[in-house]
Amino acid sequence: MDGDRAPVMADVARIAGVSHQTVSRVLNDHPNVRAATRDRVHAAIRELGYRPNAAARTLVTRRTRTLGVVSFNTTLYGPASMLHGIEQAAKQQGYFVTVAALAALDRRSVLDAVERLRDQAVEGIIVIAPQTTVVGALANVPPEVALVAVGCGTHASLASVAVDNEAGAERATSYLLDLGHRTVHHLAGPRSWLDAQEREAGWRRALESRGAPVFGPLTSGDWSARTGYEHGRRIAGDPGVTAVFCANDHTALGLLRAVQLAGRRVPEDISVIGFDDIPEAEYFGPPLTTVRQDFDELGRRALRALIEMIGEAAPSPHHAQHAHGPSMSRPPSGSPSLARPVIPRVTIEPSLVVRASAARPRR
Repeated sequence: MDGDRAPVMADVARIAGVSHQTVSRVLNDHPNVRAATRDRVHAAIRELGYRPNAAARTLVTRRTRTLGVVSFNTTLYGPASMLHGIEQAAKQQGYFVTVAALAALDRRSVLDAVERLRDQAVEGIIVIAPQTTVVGALANVPPEVALVAVGCGTHASLASVAVDNEAGAERATSYLLDLGHRTVHHLAGPRSWLDAQEREAGWRRALESRGAPVFGPLTSGDWSARTGYEHGRRIAGDPGVTAVFCANDHTALGLLRAVQLAGRRVPEDISVIGFDDIPEAEYFGPPLTTVRQDFDELGRRALRALIEMIGEAAPSPHHAQHAHGPSMSRPPSGSPSLARPVIPRVTIEPSLVVRASAARPRR
């Protein structure tokens, strides 16, 4: 073999003492290959450092084994963790991920990102869709596109995987009521975010179902600790407030700081519960009781839903290294258009993580 060129399949076949077709069968995990033959081929691959030509294989099979993800530029824990969960799930199933990160979540930007990913022949697309504008834009995506939305709330009229924010908020609020608090105040997230809308709805439902007073939520312009601190200064000055449910952990952090600087104690004077369970939550002062989202499970379920829409079973890890499938690029002229399958919306239940920031009110 010429040392100046990369090894090819014929070199593997020669070293292993098999045919070119047998090497191809091993690479594609064909069942009709004896174990001893398969071992010789893999040994030759390791010896030569052979890497299959993905471009050539894509031309033959019309599979890229690549998925697109539409995300946006953010350091927010929730969306960033969703992206990480999706990438990890894709890696485990042998898929590559191409990310289109947006500076803005307006309709045109979202649809342009979908088109760019289609031009790269991805097999399917997952969209992190936390705002109403994104969900509205996805209604205009052509039906032949295999697409799953995540983080879009539980009421979006499209294939989706979402954490049940309402249930999580209701659970947190009910926990505070069960501790004996007369009512629970709410530090809400931005109105344009579906997470914020659903968490507020769950908080309100818990209060109304128990006949507890409902005071208007304090709405945030963002999810930051600064906003929590600014609202916290007002909350700390109201002796009637004994319990607060925050729409995320960062606003809870700001609230804790404001309350403590005002000379009130958590949880003795004010109980606080957050949402997300960021890695730092257990190191807050005091450790934060919060609602935990399972982003790894969200990524796995989103990938599973997308694979089902693409029309294949989830591959085995060995098969995932070599197999490819039909590209999601636009179908050739004259070929039938594939209607997007209708699948149930997948809802993932969050859990309440009890720590030290919530307690019974002082009598």
